[in-house]
Amino acid sequence: MSERLTPGDTAPAFTLPDADGKQVSLADHKGRKVIVYFYPAALTPGCTKQACDFTDNLDFLAGHGYDVIGISPDKPEKLAKFREKENLSVTLLGDPDKEVLTSYGAFGEKKLYGKTVTGVIRSTVIIDEDGKVERALYNVKATGHVAKVIKDLGL
Repeated sequence: MSERLTPGDTAPAFTLPDADGKQVSLADHKGRKVIVYFYPAALTPGCTKQACDFTDNLDFLAGHGYDVIGISPDKPEKLAKFREKENLSVTLLGDPDKEVLTSYGAFGEKKLYGKTVTGVIRSTVIIDEDGKVERALYNVKATGHVAKVIKDLGL
């Protein structure tokens, strides 16, 4: 089971392919606050709702100095399909090896319909301008999560 991050931890560095196969690194966002959210799979109802909510609030969050990155175990081709189908403008990155998911504590044992399974733990990590974890939220709900993040950040 992967270790969960806590406020004050240094956010693990990463470089992953986006929906177009272009490499995107956390370091590309240095000096900006970053909301990194982890979701199980593109093109599923809950993940679509969450991605659409982040897309709908992207300008608002950017206006408050936040970049948003969504990470799932999907390959870039599936992310591109997801982006086109749902008209998403949020940055989507693929982590098929689940290394970044694991380093952020977003992959491991979870309860699903009463059973313990291993998979992606829907999580959101908020990183400050210096690359430190400001907040780490695990087992979040897809619906209403973005509104809760905005409220919790006092925006």
